[in-house]
Amino acid sequence: MGQSKSKFSLRKQLGRGKQIAGMTTTIAGGLRTAQRIGAFREPPRETLPRYIQVFCRKMASSFGVKIVQVEPVPQHHGLWVSNHVSWMDIPVVGSVSPAFFLSKAEIGEWPVFGKLAQAAGTVFIERGSGDVGSVATQMASFLSKGYSVIFFPEATTTDGTKVKRIHGTLLQAAIDSDVPVQPIVIAYVDKDGALSKELPYYGKLTMKDSIKKVLDSRQVTAYVLPLEPLDPNGHNKSQLTNLLQQRMNEGLKELHARVLTDANNTAASVL
Repeated sequence: MGQSKSKFSLRKQLGRGKQIAGMTTTIAGGLRTAQRIGAFREPPRETLPRYIQVFCRKMASSFGVKIVQVEPVPQHHGLWVSNHVSWMDIPVVGSVSPAFFLSKAEIGEWPVFGKLAQAAGTVFIERGSGDVGSVATQMASFLSKGYSVIFFPEATTTDGTKVKRIHGTLLQAAIDSDVPVQPIVIAYVDKDGALSKELPYYGKLTMKDSIKKVLDSRQVTAYVLPLEPLDPNGHNKSQLTNLLQQRMNEGLKELHARVLTDANNTAASVL
């Protein structure tokens, strides 16, 4: 019994080591590409999204997560939003959308990851004490230049079963810059066709423990479904928030119906 447990522990450690090696290789490759295309000097925003998508797809793969677009994700300009389940959402969303991420300005000072974030054209937000309106203004300015932005309007992570109440303050940026709001929804599905219990990062789970759970997970697929975009014209922030909440609630239910295994153990078809 003890020998069997020891072998299982060794396999787990070897599996983690292989994935960490893959992640390290991906990061090193990303840094080399950023240097080659001059992204450390000035991110080439017109061409950068395709490099970001490749990097994010490799990063997710290094953790053993396969990404599947249930419907082709459009690559148009807009304010992108997604439900929020895990830190894995960042490489998943980054692999399918043409949008740049938002980040607190201080993250740009972090070693390695701060450099990568800068090279990836991350929109660094200078935040005052709770001045969300200022963030929306900065986003609107960026959107008006023709560059897309993505954020997670729930402002927290969930277990993946539903969309929590969304916070629509930053949707003002779409109204001010007159760009569509493009929602997408994500579901992490295990090899048995059920929602993964390893991928969600929420509640009292620590980042360290979450990373271990993801490293030890097997055959997880991240399904992404783009939803019908919302035109901000004629809507105020409150109305746009309510419309987005409804669309994301319905969209996540549809995604689950299409990719999860039903009660009769028959997998729903992915078109």
